[in-house]
Amino acid sequence: MKDKTNDQVQRTTSTDVASMETLNNGTIKRGLKPRHSQMIALGGCVGTGLFVGTGATLALGGPAFILAAFIIMSLTVYMVVTAIIEVTAYLPVSGASMSYYASRYVSNSMGIAMGWLYVYSLGILVPYEITAGALIIDYWDSPVNIAVWISIFIVVIVGLNFLPVHLYGESEFWFAVIKVITIIGLLTLSFALFWGAGPKQDGILGFHYWKDPGATSTWLVDGPPGTFVAFVGALVFSAFPFVFAPELLIFTSGEMRDPRTDLPKAGNRFILRLIVFYIGSVLAMGVICPSNEGALVGGGNSAKSSAFVVGIQHAGIHGLGSVVNAVILTTAWSAGSAYLYMSSRALYSLAIAGQAPAVLAKCTKEGVPWVAVTACSLFSLLSYLNCGNSSSTVFQWFVNITNTSGFISWICCCVVYLRFRAACKAQGNPELPYRSWVQPWGAWFSIFFFTLLALINGFNVFFPGQFSVSSFLTTYIGIPAFFLVYLGHKVWKGRGDAWYIPAHAIDIRDGQEQVHHGDGSADLEEKCS
Repeated sequence: MKDKTNDQVQRTTSTDVASMETLNNGTIKRGLKPRHSQMIALGGCVGTGLFVGTGATLALGGPAFILAAFIIMSLTVYMVVTAIIEVTAYLPVSGASMSYYASRYVSNSMGIAMGWLYVYSLGILVPYEITAGALIIDYWDSPVNIAVWISIFIVVIVGLNFLPVHLYGESEFWFAVIKVITIIGLLTLSFALFWGAGPKQDGILGFHYWKDPGATSTWLVDGPPGTFVAFVGALVFSAFPFVFAPELLIFTSGEMRDPRTDLPKAGNRFILRLIVFYIGSVLAMGVICPSNEGALVGGGNSAKSSAFVVGIQHAGIHGLGSVVNAVILTTAWSAGSAYLYMSSRALYSLAIAGQAPAVLAKCTKEGVPWVAVTACSLFSLLSYLNCGNSSSTVFQWFVNITNTSGFISWICCCVVYLRFRAACKAQGNPELPYRSWVQPWGAWFSIFFFTLLALINGFNVFFPGQFSVSSFLTTYIGIPAFFLVYLGHKVWKGRGDAWYIPAHAIDIRDGQEQVHHGDGSADLEEKCS
């Protein structure tokens, strides 16, 4: 039995790692500068979910519940971030993704299941941001058909991803700068409005909207049970703006010039993003915008349902709403571009690991995996479904499926981390370039927390009058779909293999000799030659 396990480990570490490394020869380039990686850590994946989608969550739970929900989500997401950076900084390979580390430290079956989860889920989020950006233009009551704006967004986002990575990094850098400046500006404005600085405000606003209409709300049922349901709903729905943000750090690490230095810095600064961008933003929204505002209650992706825009209108500040709307447009571009980047890199990673057709690993001379980018760009065409009412319902089903995928990804990331730590402990505790004080208990808590959220995601369908077959299936089908791929690969390719690689047999050494202190990355080309 032991020999059999060792054979499996040998297949895992030699076949997958070798294929990963062989195809890295002359492919993607490490063109992301430190300033690129740091700003991507701050602003990457911050899209319409934060600026617009949070309005509906504010209306559902009230300012106190959305603030509590974002604090809880920020703390738990930070635990995931520190875990995956600890894994990646130790062996920063080109074409890195958490699916690669899952294959190496857990099992091939988990690796391939995570890889295809990333390809699909991140691909679906591209048309989501495209559509949101097109709908945001309705703020100006544009007479142009939405299909025209969708087409423009597709050209911009796909075009950015065909640029060499240093130019893509430059575009994301400036997108992130715009987001940082805008959010700081909005927080400063909210602070001024707090003290009654708005043209239409008489006296000090303070926490007026926490008193009227109230700090909390009820949902689906009345009384204390309805208050609890509203809190749970706010907690579940608040997860969407965070989805796949930690994973962006890992996908970009494969093209960082000095990942062993840049990744820990990005991880340490990620907490600033969580505190300022997320917690600060929802606190400001609760101060300047009433939670019972009709535009929020109606929901949607229109800029008219943005709590910031509604708050600015309430304060009587003319013209600023259009400026914020223009910024929200850039966030849709940026987030859509980031999701396409991650989806294509996930597909590229699968290809070089031998878990997808090898043609998907082809790159241009500048290091762009153009076949993978082309394939993932096809997801953007789904945004045209929103040109019709019935089709837009179908599109929303696709988006609902991705919500659970984020929870599954974070659970798997923590499992990969725990197996990595177990291997390090069993093999003499090698020196790690990054360690976090919140680990390993943070990973255990995250597994419990996100498992709970995955199970209660969409819990509202079980309330009287709320159930529909489509809502139930699209909310929960992601869980059996993941295990279908996982178990399907287990039966088809990994029959007879252990469910996970024993800690003492996990290969944590292969590739370390190629990690140069000069650039902090694994020189896989040298090893293969």
